[in-house]
Amino acid sequence: MVTINDVAKLAGVSRGTVSNVINHVKVRPEYKAKVEQAIKELGYVPNAYARSLKSNRTHTVALILPTVWFPFFSKLTNDVEQELRRRGYKLLLCNSQNDYHLELEYVTMAKENQVDGILSITYSDIAPYVADANIPMVAIERYFNSRIPFVSTDNFQGGVMAAKKLRELGCRKLAFVGRLSDENGVTKLRRDGFVSYCCENDIPYAELYSSSGSQEFIREIDHFVKQEFQDGTPLDGVFAAADRYAEYLMDSLQAYNCPAIAGDTLQIIGFDGIKSHANDRIRISSMAQPVEEIAAYAVDTLCRQIAGEEVEHYKLFPVTFIQGKTTRL
Repeated sequence: MVTINDVAKLAGVSRGTVSNVINHVKVRPEYKAKVEQAIKELGYVPNAYARSLKSNRTHTVALILPTVWFPFFSKLTNDVEQELRRRGYKLLLCNSQNDYHLELEYVTMAKENQVDGILSITYSDIAPYVADANIPMVAIERYFNSRIPFVSTDNFQGGVMAAKKLRELGCRKLAFVGRLSDENGVTKLRRDGFVSYCCENDIPYAELYSSSGSQEFIREIDHFVKQEFQDGTPLDGVFAAADRYAEYLMDSLQAYNCPAIAGDTLQIIGFDGIKSHANDRIRISSMAQPVEEIAAYAVDTLCRQIAGEEVEHYKLFPVTFIQGKTTRL
């Protein structure tokens, strides 16, 4: 049976250095590379139970998110899990369905040392419960306070870029379609960026900015389509705050036999740009979020917190436009 002593001997380092590498304590890069190579050659598997007893850690991280139904959340979960596994951590998934009490149960688990830290996409205000317990945590998409590291996409700039792209495509009258949420500020930022560009450049625009639930919102899109598209209005470019909203819009256009044709007489840009499966083809032209980069950064920041290191507390990633079938080339 391969032991930690065997790894140390092959790598030419001390047993303590091997232990530090295994427990993600910072060591010199050249030593880390030697230890990782030795572990790979020997097929050494650390004893996770013994490590947790010694370090008072579980090597488990909780990921709290509202749902796994949407492609962004599904992709993020996958990328976070892979990055954690690479670092020797396990993922505990909390699919909260926006249930505040369920989210607090996972915070309590962290307080009781059942998990080492929390990655959170939550629209509930759990920050006070986390701050009081001094639990390592990284917030994704929602900013809580200056004590909790925050990582997100630059949603405001994404809205600006969407409006600008529609203008470059020759659109003269634009529209925004999205749902308002008091807890989820990302839609507001996307809308604010879009409106800011339109106002600065004297571009006329319409908008469906709803505070209703999902099913009512779909009915409101139907009404918006009948009002804006059936009578041959000059509206020729739409920015939807999420790709699924763009899908709703296109379904409604087809259902009501509107003359507007996506990618031809009507340009539509969504937000997310995430495939539903590995071999999927991008259908909606979109402002794409760099989910892999967000996941890697969030995990790295959390692991550094757990190790007691200083971390950056505010990080925004840029979006990029990806061409689908709903805008002309």
